[in-house]
Amino acid sequence: MDEKLLEFLSLNKLFNDNGFSLYMVGGTVRDYLLGLPLDDMDVVTDATPEDIKKFLPDASFVFARFGSVSYKTEKKVKFDITTLREEKGYEDARHPDKIHFVKDLSIDVKRRDFTVNALYMNSKLEVLDYVNGQEDLNNRTLRMVGDPDLRIKEDPLRIVRALRFSIDYKLNIDSELDKAIRNNISLLDKLNIEKIHQDIRKIKNKDSSLINKLFEEYNIKHLLDVIN
Repeated sequence: MDEKLLEFLSLNKLFNDNGFSLYMVGGTVRDYLLGLPLDDMDVVTDATPEDIKKFLPDASFVFARFGSVSYKTEKKVKFDITTLREEKGYEDARHPDKIHFVKDLSIDVKRRDFTVNALYMNSKLEVLDYVNGQEDLNNRTLRMVGDPDLRIKEDPLRIVRALRFSIDYKLNIDSELDKAIRNNISLLDKLNIEKIHQDIRKIKNKDSSLINKLFEEYNIKHLLDVIN
């Protein structure tokens, strides 16, 4: 078994022994299901940062107020641990105004962007899927969790993320998501250009023709200057 998965199982046991749950989530689960190498491990828990501090004092709590804790194991495997939460309000069109910690995965999943990034996995390596994300992954479909128009208005950077995931994982953009992107493409003008460039630099697919074609379809090819 992959060493990172073994480290997850070990960390999972520590959380369980202290009365809490721990799940792999998001891109970690997606890449595992696709048979891709795992990078940093993204996990979620019903433990709050204050809870975690009691049994994992060596972790980094710099972003604890946002429900995020970072931990590197003795074998140098990095875990980004996030407390299950719901988010409300996006006045700055990027970050939630309010964060409320919860215990239920079915609530946490509503704040996630795309269904293929909204999968959870337990210690038995069983997928917990509330949004048909595994089916979308099998069908190579990129679909937003919830109303795509509303989710893009919350955070317009999700437009660039949608194109990035479509390119990197060869996913077909769902018709409703496509419509929402086209209707809200002008919202990108409100974002800090460097934030957009940071996301574009993450594109892993080196097929420049595919990248240019997709960005040209949405009339934002000029944003690619940062990688051309």
